Amino acid sequence: MGGVGEPGGEPGPREGPARLGAPLPTFCWEQIRQHNLPGDMWLVIERRVYDISRWAQRHPGGSRLIGHLGAEDATDAFHAFHRDLNFVRKFLQPLLIGQLAPEEPSQDGSQNAQLVEDFRALHQAAKDMKLFEAKPTFFAFLLGHILAMEVLAWLIIYLLGSGWVPSTLATLFMAVSQAQSWYLQHDLGHASVFRKSWWNNLAQQFVMGQLKGFSAHWWNFRHFQHHAKPNIFSKDPDVTLAPVFLLGESSVEYGRKKRRYLPYNHQHLYFFLIGPPLLTLVNFEVENLAYMLVCMQWRDFLWAASFYSRFFLCYLPFYSVSGVLLLFVAVRVLESHWFVWITQMNHIPKEIGHEKHRDWASSQLAATCNVESSLFMDWFSGHLNFQIEHHLFPAMPRHNYHRVAPLVQALCAKHGLVYEVKPFLTALVDIVGSLKKSGNVWLEAYLQQ
Repeated sequence: MGGVGEPGGEPGPREGPARLGAPLPTFCWEQIRQHNLPGDMWLVIERRVYDISRWAQRHPGGSRLIGHLGAEDATDAFHAFHRDLNFVRKFLQPLLIGQLAPEEPSQDGSQNAQLVEDFRALHQAAKDMKLFEAKPTFFAFLLGHILAMEVLAWLIIYLLGSGWVPSTLATLFMAVSQAQSWYLQHDLGHASVFRKSWWNNLAQQFVMGQLKGFSAHWWNFRHFQHHAKPNIFSKDPDVTLAPVFLLGESSVEYGRKKRRYLPYNHQHLYFFLIGPPLLTLVNFEVENLAYMLVCMQWRDFLWAASFYSRFFLCYLPFYSVSGVLLLFVAVRVLESHWFVWITQMNHIPKEIGHEKHRDWASSQLAATCNVESSLFMDWFSGHLNFQIEHHLFPAMPRHNYHRVAPLVQALCAKHGLVYEVKPFLTALVDIVGSLKKSGNVWLEAYLQQ
């Protein structure tokens, strides 16, 4: 029996894929941890060790996403992000370089092996209950009511004219359509609607491009990182907001380094001015356009252009150019408020900081909470009030979250994990309270000598 790293030889790293039929080299976690750089990266899936150094740039989800899981056990992330595992394993085979040594645990560090095992059993139970199978009528209704809102908005202007009252009503209906389109493209991005990834991708490009004017690839690029490492600085784009807003551990860091780009002790106040009103209108628009141009996503660019062409062609007969622009801005500002409050009520009040290298279930639960369910809230939030279930099972169709929730609660109770559910208004207030708390922490650290 050879040493760890080489079959029949001395311990040491192995380069190149394992030969078909040859004994697999074995590695220990100490060796694997050394390969966590962009040009030299390994990861572990189901106790198999893969060298993704060169392939990471070709990863469909982006090199950053898979890079965030470097030198870790990525088994649960692998299962969470991929529907057709047999298909994806074909791409893994050429990257295989070995396996964990028999005496090595499946997870690195002090992770709870029993929790990991129980979560994987829960994931299998959800599969057996067919909770990953979508209801076509559910998503057809969602798309239908989005299109109906768009048509209704145009009919209001066509039949009633372009006065303030009809324009306000049309703006409201378009804002509803835009917000609900966010949710539908989100479902499609997670491949939770169709069984074939290709159909999900095409439908997402239509919804995100033609109905919203954004790039599907841009959204997936940033959103999948959020799911892989929620509330982790430099890995989750949604919380990497400094120097505009300070969250979690960044408050202390900025205070100790005497950094004061903005009055952070008042960030809970200027949040109302530049957070909800401008995220979609300014930040997303600029970031989205830059991504399409830099990454040369010309198909997405054409999809987005079709949205703006349709919008102007529909409303230029009733408004001046400046009037159409004002209508567009009004819709974007309304949907931006909707988007920010709904998406952040489950995350900003939770733990935010640097990498802790937790197991999948623990990391998701530490960064998420739920909001009390009702028929209206489920629709209004796109079922993101079930944020815990969504983060544990991102590929699960959202109409099944309520069915898996009791199983998740039982898992949390068994392992002493917090399963937090809040009233809606409390969740909104907690966003502001969390910003205020982080600002005060910054001020206290900033004033210390």
